[in-house]
Amino acid sequence: MPSAEPAPATIDATDARLLLELVANPRATGVELATRLGLSRNTVQARLARWEAAGVLAGFERRVDPRALGYRLAAFVAVVVDQHRLADVVAELAEIPEVTEVCGTTGQTDLTVRVVARDADDLYRITGAILKIAGVQRTNMALVMQQLVGPRTAPLLQRLAGADEAAASRQDAGRDDAGRNDAGRSDAGENSVQFRRTGR
Repeated sequence: MPSAEPAPATIDATDARLLLELVANPRATGVELATRLGLSRNTVQARLARWEAAGVLAGFERRVDPRALGYRLAAFVAVVVDQHRLADVVAELAEIPEVTEVCGTTGQTDLTVRVVARDADDLYRITGAILKIAGVQRTNMALVMQQLVGPRTAPLLQRLAGADEAAASRQDAGRDDAGRNDAGRSDAGENSVQFRRTGR
């Protein structure tokens, strides 16, 4: 099933540096970001506006931990559906408040549904509600025991920002090599002139 999400704007190395700073300091102002990164305030503001328009930055909703709301359990429910009713099933899943994410997948199941629950009885009720949706053929649930690596993008941003720094280093190294080569050719020319003068 194709994704309904729009393609995000292209992120360059400067964007990555700015986003990493926001990850470390979410409340930093545009002026603070510009000062820390050596950018102009207009550059920072323009990029922030572009990200907002393109939907690059996730909404505040994604930063709220369901556990703080009393939902201590989380589970992934693999769902097999009647393909003719796939859209209806997704719409019904979206009506269940405890469903926090639905992804279309390949393989033996059609959907992977992330749910949260207050306790085991609540989780049983939620999975039962999913199974009752018209078009759902069967489900299989996996309880989340512990989140070992949370949702993140910082390593990807660091790679992109680091690639820019590496390119700059290569350019600097290239200029140094060119300078040494020019100096070497100059020295060789002087030695050749001296040799010819001595031979005379």
